[in-house]
Amino acid sequence: MMSLPFFGLLAAFGCVFAGRRRAALAFWALSMLALLVLFRLHATDALTIVL
Repeated sequence: MMSLPFFGLLAAFGCVFAGRRRAALAFWALSMLALLVLFRLHATDALTIVL
């Protein structure tokens, strides 16, 4: 699941090298949104610690 933002950033870099600025910005924005969603899921996950 965590690999999705990195594949999005890879696609964004590919678009930059191909000269497609709008597509690169769209991939970058989607990757940042995915990172924020994944962080929220991670930060609010309950810890199951047995002491």
